[in-house]
Parts: sequence; C-alpha cells; structure tokens
Amino acid sequence: MNAPEHQHLKLDEQALKRARQHLDDGPVTPSYGPWRDEVVQLLQDALATELVCVLRYKRHYFTAHGLSSPRIAEEFLEHANQESAHADRLAERIVQLGRDPDFNPDSLTKRSHADYDETSDLKGMLRSNLIAERIAVEAYRQMIQLIGDKDPTTRRILEEVLAEEEEHADDLADLLKE
Repeated sequence: MNAPEHQHLKLDEQALKRARQHLDDGPVTPSYGPWRDEVVQLLQDALATELVCVLRYKRHYFTAHGLSSPRIAEEFLEHANQESAHADRLAERIVQLGRDPDFNPDSLTKRSHADYDETSDLKGMLRSNLIAERIAVEAYRQMIQLIGDKDPTTRRILEEVLAEEEEHADDLADLLKE
C-alpha cells in the first residue's frame, strides 16, 4: 500500500495581501466570506435570549418566597449574573465582527429563543428556568454546528457559553429534585 502524498502546509499569500486592505473592518478579513452577516444574526438572537434570561432570573430572584427561597434565590442571582456576562461576550463579538449589538427592548422577546416568565411559585420558577436553559443548550449546540470552521473565534465563545448553560441546567434539575 502506497503512503498518501505529503501535502505541504502553506499560507495563502493572496489572502495575506488582501488582509492589508480595508483596515476599517478591524479583525474581519475577506476570508470571512459570506458568513459574517449570518453569524452576526445568530449572535443577535443569542444576545436577545441571554438578555431575556437575565430579566427572568432577576424577577425570580426578587420574587422567590418560601422556606427554600433564600438558597434558590441566590442561585437565580448567580445565573442572572452569568447570563449577563454571556450577553456581554456576545455583544463584544458582534462589535468585533463590525456590527452593532441589538439591545432594543421592543424586540427582545420576539428574537429570544427562551421565554420571559412571571411564575410566582418556586417550583414553577425552577421549571421555567430549566426549560429556558435546555432551550439555550439546544440553540448553542445548533449554532456551534452551523458555524463549524467558518468562524473559529465565535465557535469557541459559543462552546464556552454552552458549557455554562449546561451547568445551569444541571443545577436547576438538581434543585427541582429536592
């Protein structure tokens, strides 16, 4: 059996020359190709989801009542802060890709994958947040697959956020079992 022909690792010199142009585009070089706008749209919808999750968790933090509520409320606050950090990372990436993040409150719930929730009982709050986290996990998994190697930086950010969303879902599932 013959060994496969060795392929040399060599940079595309023409792409490097093109990178010298359009400096106003910052880190976005022509090799991003046609995917930038679609990646940004995925990020905008994820940003809306994270912001809606912050609002839901904050509401639940302030309205949680009952014997277990102080501990659960603290968990809600921790998750709200982490969701806010996710939103910041997504917004920062949108800016790096040369676009403005969409924080318009009028369209947040329309663009969000997860729902806002006004449940008043503790078990309902846990359930609502677990559903939202599971939706986020599924959305981030799909985004990661769609982006693939088209934008490794965005993919890596989404993978890191996904890991935290999975941790949130695990925390909430454990709390629901108590």
